[in-house]
Amino acid sequence: MRFVVHEHHATRLHFDFRLEIAGALKSWAIPKGPSMNLSDKRLAVMVEDHPLEYIDFEGIIPQGHYGAGPVLIWDSGEFQPEGNPETSLQKGRLSFTLNGKKLKGSFSLVLMKGRGSGKDWLLIKGKDSFAKEEWKIKEELTPARKKRLIGKIPSCETS
Repeated sequence: MRFVVHEHHATRLHFDFRLEIAGALKSWAIPKGPSMNLSDKRLAVMVEDHPLEYIDFEGIIPQGHYGAGPVLIWDSGEFQPEGNPETSLQKGRLSFTLNGKKLKGSFSLVLMKGRGSGKDWLLIKGKDSFAKEEWKIKEELTPARKKRLIGKIPSCETS
């Protein structure tokens, strides 16, 4: 199964974390982005599922549309869930291994019970040889040269 993390320059920069599960991309908005640091627990707000075709999307969501702004692929690769991912999501804890360019090793998404709308999760890095104590997302942002090319990427027409 595949995953993608979109660097989304909407009203505020955030990261869209998407896992291919049951024919769709289960999606979470992560305001501070994922982390390879064991001590970071990142808020991940579950949003609507996206179609599988969106896994390769880079482009600009036009002004006037929800999420307007540039969307870049920040990381992508394969993911391997522990057990049945649909059942794990229903139970409020999904553990998995990522094999991306930036994100590698074990992670868990854990539902924050009794908080808000029931869509608040935490993305937590698991203890393994890929964990990096000094890891900082600002050092991993998409290079400016790629951002300059965003104007040459076709717009995404949303409905």
